[in-house]
Amino acid sequence: MRYGQNKPTLETPCVRHCCLDSNDVCLGCHRSLDEILAWHSMNDQQKSALIAILQQRAIASQNR
Repeated sequence: MRYGQNKPTLETPCVRHCCLDSNDVCLGCHRSLDEILAWHSMNDQQKSALIAILQQRAIASQNR
């Protein structure tokens, strides 16, 4: 978590390995293109929920 402008904000899950698959999901961070674009307008609760989903996607992609 990073602190800026008197409120905590979550770091982006981007790992700088940006490459979209055929479903427009990043192979690096597992976010969809829509989720990538929406990240900066999400509040911390929404970001935390998305991070939990991304962890599940990462596990699922390893099991394929």
